[in-house]
Amino acid sequence: MSGHTSTPSPFKQPKAVWVVAFACVISFMGIGLVDPILPSLATQLHATPSQVSLLFTSYLLVTAVAMLVTGFVSSRIGAKRTLVWGLAIIVVFSALAGNAGSISGIVGFRAGWGLGNALFIATSLAVIISSATGGFAGAVILYETALGVGIGIGPMLGGELGGISWRWPFFGVAVLMGIALTATQLFVRPTPTPPKENRTSIADPLKALRHRGLLTISLTALCYNWGFFTVLGYAPYPMHLGTHQLGYVFTFWGVLVAIGAVFAAPRLQARFGITRTLYVSLTLFAADVLVIGLFTNSQVALISAVIVAGAFIGVSNTITTQAVMTIAPGDRSIASSAYSFVRFIGGGLAPYAAGRLAEHYGIHVPFYAGAVAVMIGVGILGTAHSRFAAAERAQRAAAAAIAASGDPAKNALAELEDEAFAEELGSA
Repeated sequence: MSGHTSTPSPFKQPKAVWVVAFACVISFMGIGLVDPILPSLATQLHATPSQVSLLFTSYLLVTAVAMLVTGFVSSRIGAKRTLVWGLAIIVVFSALAGNAGSISGIVGFRAGWGLGNALFIATSLAVIISSATGGFAGAVILYETALGVGIGIGPMLGGELGGISWRWPFFGVAVLMGIALTATQLFVRPTPTPPKENRTSIADPLKALRHRGLLTISLTALCYNWGFFTVLGYAPYPMHLGTHQLGYVFTFWGVLVAIGAVFAAPRLQARFGITRTLYVSLTLFAADVLVIGLFTNSQVALISAVIVAGAFIGVSNTITTQAVMTIAPGDRSIASSAYSFVRFIGGGLAPYAAGRLAEHYGIHVPFYAGAVAVMIGVGILGTAHSRFAAAERAQRAAAAAIAASGDPAKNALAELEDEAFAEELGSA
């Protein structure tokens, strides 16, 4: 093997990783799937935008709280069973949401959907990281690729199916998740039930947040998700577009999310590092959300700014997730649950708050609040600069060691990263 061994491709993975990644695509489609049908839901079910926004709020807040129990469940029944249960719950509740006859019914079934989503999301990231070749850096890129593709396809599918009826996007998710459930059963190897000494408690994710670096990046993500879901959950209303047109707008937005996550984020991080990339990406995202607020009455400017926001969201998603996996102490699945618990709180509250702010103060105000929230996140990020610098040095040391040895084995990478990170934190 040559001395210039390149970084293993994140797309050369075992079959089981691809099955879980496919299920991730379908899961993340559920986030953007309802976007094109929000205005039609409000019209046909005689609801206000803030009431319709509860589709996001119930889904994401239940997802956030349920993240606290995912480790508890998976450490008792195993990762594969947790994935299967999560997918099965999503199938059932997405189908029930399609059959609902009122906003309150849909909101309630979306809450059940959020429970399945939590079981699936936290476990899927841990499964991909543990099964992927080339270490967690490539695994995170693959995971964020699935997120970007899912978010990109979701609005397009939602727009096409929603053009038939607002019910069909929910039925579509049920069918696709059923396919993912079958594939998981067939191709993901059974995982043994962990021994009692390795079981986690419901309190473990909360205890993990005592780690300053993990808490810092989690709070940063909460603020950033406030801006993210303000755009996703409220921007469709002032656009005044039909269901199909909204689907196309958010498909372009999702394409930029995927490009930012898969292509831009790794290159920017390699050149500028985690913290500098995040500072710039989040600041530009805040500026973009501010532009949306300033030009909400201009359809062209509004649509353009929403689409452009996708690039900053894609970069920020990948970098924050990789930062969590790099800086977190101990079990990364616990760290993932803790991080997701905090960040989804911001995503859950933002759409409802945006609707209420718009009803009381005007359509510009939700976006001003979103821009301020993102900049607060930038300020929070700056309070743990030395810890992120230590994490980056650990990551570079691990990558250099693998390049020197030519061994891309995932376990070797994980050990090198953990040892180097512990050493760096000791001197930080």
